[in-house]
Amino acid sequence: MNLYELETHLNQLLNIGKFRDYGPNGLQVEGRAEVQKIVTGVSATQELLDAAVELNADAVLVHHGYFWKNESPVIRGMKKRRIATLLKHDISLFGYHLPLDAHPELGNNAQLAKLLGIQNEGVMDERELQGVGNIGSLPEPQSLEAFGKHVANVLGREPLLISAGDQPIRRIAWCTGGAQGYIQQAFDLGMDAYLSGEISEHTVHSARENGIHYIAAGHHATERYGIKALGEYLAKTFGFEHLFLDLNNPA
Repeated sequence: MNLYELETHLNQLLNIGKFRDYGPNGLQVEGRAEVQKIVTGVSATQELLDAAVELNADAVLVHHGYFWKNESPVIRGMKKRRIATLLKHDISLFGYHLPLDAHPELGNNAQLAKLLGIQNEGVMDERELQGVGNIGSLPEPQSLEAFGKHVANVLGREPLLISAGDQPIRRIAWCTGGAQGYIQQAFDLGMDAYLSGEISEHTVHSARENGIHYIAAGHHATERYGIKALGEYLAKTFGFEHLFLDLNNPA
């Protein structure tokens, strides 16, 4: 498939024009014009790029790409080595951040809900949060401890649980990655629990004082599934050779 046809399809599929994001979405580094083999991963690390070179990939698709708004624009050190690897081997890099979080079928939040058995009932706030967080319910009420064990079994990583009392979890909101700051919105919506990837010092106080359980399930662990689903979709739809690489990251 032509690189620019792939770019157009992905940008339309993920509706990138809808989002005010922290960096550019879409084709970030241009490689060879024809794409047959794709490697996907959470972040465009040197380890992922080296693996893509070994696999003779034509393009790499990630959730966390390059050129974030607050980073230095200087290309040196780690950034220089990464970009040099892509350019030397003529490999394209696509990065999709918030658009991949929010996609109703392939997105990180949609995929995580499917894995955890959460009934997805829609977005937390379409206007303020751009639809990147979701609300839903569990099939049966569960204690925080029981749900935490379920999360650990599914994700293969022990979550950090912040208890807000003995109340069971019926209604839950979630947003993958570093979205712990949305706990107030979850509380305002009447949720029993909120799940994200990371935790901040003040998240603990928000949970305890507002009476809403908090589950910090890991940034990487909660964001593996959108990019994997996107690669599988491309392979099924267009016949690409696709390989998802889950490179260990305990954060």
